[in-house]
Amino acid sequence: MTSFHRRPQFEAPIYKLPTARAAERENDQMPTENLSELLGRVSNNSTGQIDNLVGDFQQLREKLRTDGERIQREVEEYNTLSEMVMQMTKTISESVEKVRASADRPTPVPE
Repeated sequence: MTSFHRRPQFEAPIYKLPTARAAERENDQMPTENLSELLGRVSNNSTGQIDNLVGDFQQLREKLRTDGERIQREVEEYNTLSEMVMQMTKTISESVEKVRASADRPTPVPE
C-alpha cells in the first residue's frame, strides 16, 4: 500500500532571502533597495496575517458573548420551569392527601 504525502499549502507565499553571492555588490553590501523591498514584503505579509488573526479573535469574542447570553437565558428558563414543576408537585401532593383523608373517613351507612 502506497501513501502519498502532499506538501502543506500555505496561505501566503514563502519568500526566499537572497543568497550571499547574489547580495554581494560593491563593498560587500546588499543594495538598500533590495533589502528595503524584501523588508516591505515581509512586513506586509506579517501585517496581513496579524490583521487576519485579530479579525478571527473578534469573531470568536462575539461568538463567546452570544453563546454566554444564550446559556444565561436557558439557565433562567430552566430555573423558572423547575420552580413551576415544584409548585405543581406540591399542589398534586396536597390533592392526593385530601383524597386519602376523605377515603379514610368512614362513610355513613344509610339507615
